[in-house]
Amino acid sequence: MTPPPLTKSTAAWLRAFAHFWYDFVVGDDWRMAVGVAIALAATYAVSRTGVAAWWIVPAAVAILLPVSLWQAVRPRTRQRR
Repeated sequence: MTPPPLTKSTAAWLRAFAHFWYDFVVGDDWRMAVGVAIALAATYAVSRTGVAAWWIVPAAVAILLPVSLWQAVRPRTRQRR
């Protein structure tokens, strides 16, 4: 059996769905999304060793949140022309 053909409306819906999730996960700063992904991967890796790993994500948040706030409120330098 072959799958049904992809119509334009289905392709548009899939594109919009992917765009929503990209915008939701990455948002304004891709570096924070990468930091959270690394924290989750580290939590998984440490949990597989039998060591308690519950503290990794809260520690990552404690590090990433101030960094994100600092980036948001730091003064922007004007470029000279």
